[in-house]
Amino acid sequence: MSRKLIGAFVAFGLSACVATAQEYPAKEIQGIIQWGAGGSTDTVMRSVTPHAEEILGGTVVMQNMTGAVGAIGLNYVADAEADGYTLMMGAENPLLYKIMGLGDKDYSAFTPINLLARGTPILVANKDAPFDDYPGMLAYIAAHPGELKMGATGPGGLPSVITAMMNTVEGDLDVIAVPYDGDGPALTALQGGAIDVMPAVLGAAIEGVRAGAIKPLMIFDIETNATLPEVAVATDVNADYSTYLPWGPFFGVFVKNGTPDDVIAKLTTAYSTAAENPDFVALMDGRGFTMMNISGDEATAFLTKWQQGTAWLLDDAGLTKKSPEEFGITRP
Repeated sequence: MSRKLIGAFVAFGLSACVATAQEYPAKEIQGIIQWGAGGSTDTVMRSVTPHAEEILGGTVVMQNMTGAVGAIGLNYVADAEADGYTLMMGAENPLLYKIMGLGDKDYSAFTPINLLARGTPILVANKDAPFDDYPGMLAYIAAHPGELKMGATGPGGLPSVITAMMNTVEGDLDVIAVPYDGDGPALTALQGGAIDVMPAVLGAAIEGVRAGAIKPLMIFDIETNATLPEVAVATDVNADYSTYLPWGPFFGVFVKNGTPDDVIAKLTTAYSTAAENPDFVALMDGRGFTMMNISGDEATAFLTKWQQGTAWLLDDAGLTKKSPEEFGITRP
């Protein structure tokens, strides 16, 4: 083969690569939602993605791929080509897979396209509880050890993390943990007086608060929440909470590491623009979620802090199967 012909083939190959990159997306993009239809992650992704499609000029076909606490969906994306045509649409759970013995991969195998929003934890009490704020609850626990009943939903869930956070910051609280199968049953039990206090996500508790059926004690965040501006935030009550906050369940779009930079850039622009859409923002506000809309180094830093704080809180509480040290997760 002549040098001219070889050169022509090389030139054609280079131009084809450039064209492929410029044409992204040249086919349908698959969006793997690691949780079931109708859940929070599903709602967030199906609300924001149509706006992202308009920016991309392409189609994202979303599929719910559930099972193994979300690990089946994550592993599917991890095994796909790193070409930007398979997106991971997930929540916070993968950051705990290794320490909870649920899998050997987490978000370190992925590049965050956008962390869209997060749930805000709130501590709520029965409306007849003999205290009206967080310091009052602490005083009651000190005066009545072993009497206060606090709702729980199992290891790794929001109540377990918030309870572990309180124990770490305040010292072990002498309370009775009462397990329930999810936030819904626990909040129902709280309203009925079966338990006294419940850590929950703001979006799940807000209607009960607004109706006066339960009362808010403290929001676990670093700044006042616009939904309940009169409720104290944790870092104002005790500055030591800043080690672990902001924290909460979150929703994000990811691609496998190794995806071309220009594809990452297009996806990042599409989802960051989509997250600013007024309809999407209104939906998040209405459900009590805190908008994030972060990507790149900022998103990576958030994921690192979230994993460090949560992993060690759960490990110190004796709720993990493996130590965070085994995976190089440093103590915050």
